[in-house]
Amino acid sequence: MAEIQEQTIEITLPDGSTQDHAAGTTGREVAESIGPGLARDALAIKVNGEVRDLGRPITEDAEIAILTWDDEEGKETFWHSSAHLMAEALQELYPDVKFTIGPPIDQGFYYDVDLGDQSLSADELEEIEEKMLELARRDAEYKRHEVSKEDAVRFYEEEDNAYKLELIEDLEEGEISFYEQGDFTDLCRGPHIPSTGRIKAPKLLSVAGAYWRGDESNPQLTRIYGISFPKQKLLEDFLERRRKAKERDHRKLGKELDLFTFDTEKVGPGLPMWLPKGTTLRETLRTVLQEEQIKQGYKPVCTPHIGRLDLYRTSGHYPHYEEDQFPPMVTGEADGEEEGYLLKPMNCPHHVMLYKNDHHSYRDLPVRLSEFGTVYRQEQTGELGGLTRVRGFTQDDAHIFCTPEQVKAEFKEVIDLTLKVLDALDFEEFEAQISLRDPEDTEKYVGRDELWDQAEQDIRDAVAETDLDAYEEPGEAAFYGPKLDFMVEDALGRAWQLGTIQVDYNLPERFDLTYVDQNDERKRPVMIHRAPFGSLERFIGVLIEHCGGNFPTWLAPTQVQIIPVGDDFVDYAETVAARLRTEDVRVEIDTSDETVGYKIRNAETQKIPYMLVVGGDEEEAGTVSVRSHADGPQGTVSVDAFLDRIGPEFEPSLD
Repeated sequence: MAEIQEQTIEITLPDGSTQDHAAGTTGREVAESIGPGLARDALAIKVNGEVRDLGRPITEDAEIAILTWDDEEGKETFWHSSAHLMAEALQELYPDVKFTIGPPIDQGFYYDVDLGDQSLSADELEEIEEKMLELARRDAEYKRHEVSKEDAVRFYEEEDNAYKLELIEDLEEGEISFYEQGDFTDLCRGPHIPSTGRIKAPKLLSVAGAYWRGDESNPQLTRIYGISFPKQKLLEDFLERRRKAKERDHRKLGKELDLFTFDTEKVGPGLPMWLPKGTTLRETLRTVLQEEQIKQGYKPVCTPHIGRLDLYRTSGHYPHYEEDQFPPMVTGEADGEEEGYLLKPMNCPHHVMLYKNDHHSYRDLPVRLSEFGTVYRQEQTGELGGLTRVRGFTQDDAHIFCTPEQVKAEFKEVIDLTLKVLDALDFEEFEAQISLRDPEDTEKYVGRDELWDQAEQDIRDAVAETDLDAYEEPGEAAFYGPKLDFMVEDALGRAWQLGTIQVDYNLPERFDLTYVDQNDERKRPVMIHRAPFGSLERFIGVLIEHCGGNFPTWLAPTQVQIIPVGDDFVDYAETVAARLRTEDVRVEIDTSDETVGYKIRNAETQKIPYMLVVGGDEEEAGTVSVRSHADGPQGTVSVDAFLDRIGPEFEPSLD
């Protein structure tokens, strides 16, 4: 160490300024050199792109950033350390517990544990929280130890923990580390915050089941979800947001509004079934987008729900996407390879084959093929969640086959279309993410480096000519190409990918797609994958929470509820309904024996945009008494006057 500290290294801060430090200085010392406030708030440090403990020495010139609670990576580190604190509490309360993995997630953390013959219910979470607070107050340091593979194996053999031993099998000598705080030691690569005392406000949220490594043939574990904060006020704010979010939870509202249902036992987990009102909602979204696409030159197509394994071998989905697919339906074997069929995980291979069905000249391009195609993914049971993560879903999929010169213009057109969709449904808060290949793990992608470089640059160039403020995220690309993802927050502040646009030079090459250029030479087209909604299921789930089930009038499954004040006025209600239906208004009549007040409350609960109350006076005058879900009583007018006033609200449009 003495030799290291004789050297001087240059530290570059986020603002571009530099500092000279002795080699071996720590992130904590750098933070202290900048200021006591930053040193007090510092949780971790990013060194040349790698997040590390504040106490680890820096031995070479580096670009650094001190991470605090205000940084996403700071929160991740805080929540990772909180998972370890929870594990320590569990160890004290349940001495025979076996630990597996405990990562940070978008909102907090979880730990999967094996409690043996013991069970854990939500009622016991408070006791674990109290133990966490007790341990946090001891302010134990998180200490990192590099260990040999032999020592790591010996430690967990003594602990009789087969789960950790299985994880160690996948690790190489020289990359194994333990972290300890207090009396708890865990296999972990880190990083962690300086000490447990930073964790002031932990909250355990729920208990669920999860299979080891997501495999249903493995033992079922207990998954404990939690979140934590450096201040009690932050926890209180989170719990209030969570309370409001529960009121908007799309699973709750979907049931109350009769939109969709699940039957886990008979149909299967992650397979939503759409009720009539939900189907109306889906079909309205589908129709409005399809009409816009036809205006823009898209040609609708329809493809099967399955395809031969050879199709997906050519595309690369099999085996590159194998973990996310349902097992193939094997019918035999040829040349040492399985033959059979696969439930399609994506629509693109089928669309490629449709392009190959014909010869194309440069005059034909761009070719735009669109399909609302249902695809299937083998999401793990523990990852499923209402409509936002399902096993069968419908994508508003389209694929554009164009010349390299057309890529930028086509990409920008799709950006405009996606923004139209978001604007039509009042999604104002979203981020645009350029999802790139992981430069450290290129094996999981198909295609040549130069094609990837070109595709990534195409996206950057197109985005640069728009008003989008996009950020880059390495490691989030599809296996065949980079993409531009539109990330929209739900009611809990969780970001979900909705719209996506991808540039792909690889599938055209793998399928040997061509067109004839103006010199009668065969050239390779570029493929743009795009889905403004992303998937109808996730889009609708996020939309329900975004608007609290108060859909715009044009999208509401029932737009008008007619409420006769008694049985004598049902015939007049039918006459009014018939007039509204001539204008394509979705209308229902409440013919129940309930009071008018009850009928109005029921319509309000169903979030129907307009209620028309009719009785003797209205029938005699040929009018309706109008009530708006948003604004209350609107007076009495003729049916035609109501249509004239409200008519534009009934018209679905992306304009």
